[in-house]
Amino acid sequence: MLVLRRVLIGVVAIALFAGIAVLVPLGLAHEKPLAICASDPRTYPSAGIEGWRGEQLENAATIMATASALGFARDGQILGVMTAMGESSLRNIDYGDWETSGFTNPDGSRTTSIGLFQQQEWWGSVEQRMDPATSATLFYERLARVPDWPAMDPSLAIHRVQINLDPTYYSRYAADATAVVDALSAPC
Repeated sequence: MLVLRRVLIGVVAIALFAGIAVLVPLGLAHEKPLAICASDPRTYPSAGIEGWRGEQLENAATIMATASALGFARDGQILGVMTAMGESSLRNIDYGDWETSGFTNPDGSRTTSIGLFQQQEWWGSVEQRMDPATSATLFYERLARVPDWPAMDPSLAIHRVQINLDPTYYSRYAADATAVVDALSAPC
């Protein structure tokens, strides 16, 4: 009788342990991941989105919010983020092509490009070009003047605004920009 009781207790203990071992992971698997909220950098994944993280995602969120406020939907937001990825790696930098590569303007003068969009002095003041929301506004105001930009290849539409050497340069950022915009567009 004592042996039977010990076997029964052992079977119950094993069943209980097995039940917990199965149910706990199942319960955890159904927990929702934390939502990414564009307006709250604390919710950005530490691993980033396609390798873009921290300050870069904050700048992407600013570009997206500015675009949205100006009436640009997802496609326009992607173009703005693609542009800043290509121009500054989504970093608000106070130097540009002259300092890094010795590039000059077509007339031979030094470039004066700065900020997220590497905008030269004819775009606006230093303060305007170094403010992420204002520089995004300057970009979108010019994009809005490009006839039928939504029907164009995204890199070519950006090229019409930025006027850089390679019209297809921004194409390499399309997938990353789309992933960042989509992730930061999720409801929080």
